[in-house]
Amino acid sequence: MKIKRILVSQPKPENDKSPYFDLSKKINAKVDFLQFTEIQGVSLKDFRKSRVNLPDYNAVIFTGKTGMDHYFRLCEETKFNVPETTKYYCMTEEISFYLQKFVQYRKRKIFFGKNKFEDLTPLITKYKTDTYLLPCSSENNKVEILKKLKSLKVNFCKSVMYDTVSSDLKIINPADYDIIVFYSPASVKALLDNFPDFKQGELKIATFGTITAKAVKDAGLRLDIPAPTVKAPSMTMAIEQYLDKSGKPEAPVQTATTTTTPKTKKAETEKKSK
Repeated sequence: MKIKRILVSQPKPENDKSPYFDLSKKINAKVDFLQFTEIQGVSLKDFRKSRVNLPDYNAVIFTGKTGMDHYFRLCEETKFNVPETTKYYCMTEEISFYLQKFVQYRKRKIFFGKNKFEDLTPLITKYKTDTYLLPCSSENNKVEILKKLKSLKVNFCKSVMYDTVSSDLKIINPADYDIIVFYSPASVKALLDNFPDFKQGELKIATFGTITAKAVKDAGLRLDIPAPTVKAPSMTMAIEQYLDKSGKPEAPVQTATTTTTPKTKKAETEKKSK
């Protein structure tokens, strides 16, 4: 099986330590990165329609930096001064450090896990009388967390504070790729929004997470490389194992890892036209 190009539906990593760069060299294929979705904050008018009263909640759960950005944005727009006694529950230590952008870190009650919501449940159970707020997007991707909070029998509320919308992907041609990697249902939707007549054919689809895998299948597409699995906890490992089973690709004459962005692609097109 010959693999020349892989498209990852995420922004290019900020450093060269991404496992995708190692994969690129190992299988002699180009890896392009392109953000399939964009984030738009919910307007103050629409937020007020949800009837969520921010002062009613003395604990906030952050699953990512985006939720944190829009929580504090709406606090500012509603003129709500967050009390110093507010507790913050973050999925990872990295997310907790991001709080320094909004509050004095040392003066706050901050808890964090190791990338799993289950890491936070003992702490949440410890403060069962608190009222919990979960900032999220309109995309239904927090189902398991909501089920867990319900099972803990705590007072909580899911609050939609931002939307995930499809980016303009017309700068690419899906047929130019051998594998496309999806990390969210929204990225799957973005592909179909941009290419309503999309035909998968021999193109391989890889997904990370059960919800994203379901989105691919619900869209009538073929899922070739699911992750994580017991043998492949990461997406790159899953791709590598899939290729090993299918037969390693032939090595092209030249190999490189590139980044595809709307601006660079447009520049290339203009240059060729000249």
